[in-house]
Amino acid sequence: MGRHTKPPAAVADTRQPTEGPKAPPKLAKHMGEVARNARKQARLTQADVAERVGLATEVYGRLERGGMLPSVPTLLKLCFVLRADANALLGITSGSLPVLVDEPKQGKEEEAPRVRQVLRHLRRLTPTQLNAIGHVASTFAKSNAAPPEAKNECLQEQST
Repeated sequence: MGRHTKPPAAVADTRQPTEGPKAPPKLAKHMGEVARNARKQARLTQADVAERVGLATEVYGRLERGGMLPSVPTLLKLCFVLRADANALLGITSGSLPVLVDEPKQGKEEEAPRVRQVLRHLRRLTPTQLNAIGHVASTFAKSNAAPPEAKNECLQEQST
């Protein structure tokens, strides 16, 4: 087998990771719409933009449809070619949350740091360990739902 040369930038930018988080659909869709509007305003075709950015036309089309997010270097090239502000592509306007961030749900507070810590520990457990923890959590939840008199009885039994 011969040695391979470094792949061109267009190939490197279009590779999808085999694992890890997927592109946030809301952000990808927003970025695609802004890119399409900027491209049309500049009177360019998808092929024109793809060539100037160093992407395959099909890949740029997928980006406009919201099927993927560009790498940071490609995002910078897109901003230059489309003469678009990165904040606009990312959905960031002064005084608002980025498109990526969902508005907080009313009535639901952010998870406490202790809850996040427990979740991190739970993610490292085996299925058998998770099953056991599930039973323990279910038992605790049932005891918390019991009437106050029953809770007092449980506490008295535990202390004896």
